[in-house]
Amino acid sequence: MVGQTRSKLRGAASEPSHFLRSTQSRRRRRATGSGERELEKEPKEEVKRPELPLSTRRGNLTRGARKYSPRRIRNLKTQNCVPVEMVRRTDLLNDRFPFLSSLLEQLSDKAQLLQRRQVSGKGAFGIAAFVAILHWVHLITLFENDRHFSHLSALEREMTFRTEMGLYYSYFKTIVEAPSFLQGLWMIMNDRLTEYPLVINTVKRFHLYPEVILAFCYRTFVGIMNLFGLETKTCWNVTRIEPLNEVQSCEGLGDPACFYVGVIFILNGIMMGLFFMYGAYLSGTQLGGIITVLCYFFNHGEATRVMWTPPLRESFSYPFLVLQMYILTVILRTTNNSRRHFIALCLSNVAFMLPWQFAQFILFTQIASLFPMYVVGYIEPNKFQKIIHANMISVLLCFVFMFGNPMYLSSYYSSSLIITLVIQGSAWFFGTIILKFLTSKILGVSDHIRLSDLIAARILRYTDFDTLIYTCAPEFDFMETATPVRYSKTLLLPIVVVITYVIFKKAFRDILCVLCANTYLRKQLLEHGEIIFHTLQLFAFTPLAILIMRLKLFLTPHMCVMASLICSRRLFGWIFCRVRFMPVILSLVTVMSIQGYANLHNQWSIIGEFNNLPQEELIQWIKYNTRPDAVFAGAMPTMASVKLSTLHPIVNHPHYEDADLRARTKIVYSAYSRKSAKEVRDKLVELHVNYYILEEAWCVVRTKPGCSMLEIWDVEDPSNSANPPLCSVLLKDARPYFTTVFQNSMYRVLKVN
Repeated sequence: MVGQTRSKLRGAASEPSHFLRSTQSRRRRRATGSGERELEKEPKEEVKRPELPLSTRRGNLTRGARKYSPRRIRNLKTQNCVPVEMVRRTDLLNDRFPFLSSLLEQLSDKAQLLQRRQVSGKGAFGIAAFVAILHWVHLITLFENDRHFSHLSALEREMTFRTEMGLYYSYFKTIVEAPSFLQGLWMIMNDRLTEYPLVINTVKRFHLYPEVILAFCYRTFVGIMNLFGLETKTCWNVTRIEPLNEVQSCEGLGDPACFYVGVIFILNGIMMGLFFMYGAYLSGTQLGGIITVLCYFFNHGEATRVMWTPPLRESFSYPFLVLQMYILTVILRTTNNSRRHFIALCLSNVAFMLPWQFAQFILFTQIASLFPMYVVGYIEPNKFQKIIHANMISVLLCFVFMFGNPMYLSSYYSSSLIITLVIQGSAWFFGTIILKFLTSKILGVSDHIRLSDLIAARILRYTDFDTLIYTCAPEFDFMETATPVRYSKTLLLPIVVVITYVIFKKAFRDILCVLCANTYLRKQLLEHGEIIFHTLQLFAFTPLAILIMRLKLFLTPHMCVMASLICSRRLFGWIFCRVRFMPVILSLVTVMSIQGYANLHNQWSIIGEFNNLPQEELIQWIKYNTRPDAVFAGAMPTMASVKLSTLHPIVNHPHYEDADLRARTKIVYSAYSRKSAKEVRDKLVELHVNYYILEEAWCVVRTKPGCSMLEIWDVEDPSNSANPPLCSVLLKDARPYFTTVFQNSMYRVLKVN
């Protein structure tokens, strides 16, 4: 509240990457006058199944290059555990521990009720809402603990959005700060700052519909609040320890950065509610949905990185894939589908594809799973055609919404949809590949890097400059060997292996029976195609995650959904007729919780604080010592920060898929090669570069063998391998082709002569 004083402490020191939030070195806030106020029993076979209404990312995923504080590890308190022997000793319990006996009976009754309940009614939606709120709170807690985001200044918050995150956020900032929404939209659709001097439509190039929608919502929200005289944020002065100066920090939805990350966390919180409904529907019991949620929380660090990197495209896109697969599961299970099912499938496809350039390859794996199911007979021809048509319409809609982006028509996904209608059998795969390459050549997008290209480079061990830039990044490396061990400790991997074995055995037996069965019996044997679909998707996601660690994003959550089938009577009813169901499930959950709680505790123990003094000094120098139209070049992550915080033109950026941009970046990165200074200077002049930002760390950093910039250039340019590194020469004396105009412990700004 304005005029009211409060104190929040925040750590700061002179070293940018070694901070602890301690009582000796924290920031103290005081209110400023300019501040604003912050505002089923299982259904029998002969009974018709009810349809579900449709109203309804360091052993973990890498967190990207960013500055954060050392972690203060909290002491793990010893927990008092009471082992419960699952043996019927009712007399002993009733005589000696009547309260414990009553409690166990109540827990067993509740669990049995959840196991028998189908997915319907207010109870299921209530549980979904609860787990959604729980996940939302979990995400914002981790994010705040890691960066102390609420106490950062506007500039510091922008600097936390490293690499492509800063690039995406800059367009949200442009629309928000424009005189009107339409003017801001026009500015990002006719952008000259990102690839100077080219004018590009950034909405088409970078899939910026999330930023456009969020900016519209932000302007509408602030406008309504201002109309009624309601304050939307509270601002404070934050006193930092020497040599850092005092800065202003604002909290509340009226602050653009807080609004931006807040909506992302809300969306991913809702996703957890979808996971509950999804797992419950697939397994047939609410208990299956709870198993899915627990597996996700217990393997949270392997399932997502949204709490570390909110603005990435997957943060907006993946929740809609969960919705899309849920709807597709309903379509596959339901006998008589209404038109609204396929409309919902089409719209969820669009929502999944629009924000993320890699989404089409994931949908291609779906078609590759559905096609053999159709060939075998798990999907009726009429239903399969409707699914294909819905997918085709979604591709065309995305093509229109993205201003005719040809990548939508030249992908494996769109090619597979067309081939599916004209080719049957094994020729489908080869036809898809041939059509993909033909359309790429015709539309002129064959030089664009896609996810499929990176996978092919992994399999064929093909390396060049462009693929090494990708594959040397930790998130594009192979899956860590420790990842299956972490899956096993929470029992996720053993449970999924058992479920997959049972499904495969049942499907193999059914298909053999179908070969000698009449039409009616064949239809009965090939029921439950949705379970086969999920198994095939598991087989698709597993090699993808092994080849590219970033794609654990798809594998881990899908394993959590598959784990819900441990409660399915369709698969394990023959076991539950011989042994008691609840003791088995409760025992599994108990063992899962041991490592699961430890994983959660490790996440909660991450206490850090963002600070990057060298980059802050660089940005401040650029703001006050260069012309507004001065053009900059440098490392891709730094260029995103320069554009976001200084609004200066840049010639390269982290969105590396485009062929022209890759050619520009290759020229810019030649400063880390063995070429001559004159050759590099002449190439930079052709790009109209005025200042080059040289980072000393890039001259020597080697993330793994073969991945230093010098090693990458030796692969690309072996003719100069005998020359000395240009970077070392420029650090000693940049003259006569460059002049050093600014330097600190990390950055050196060279003026191009």
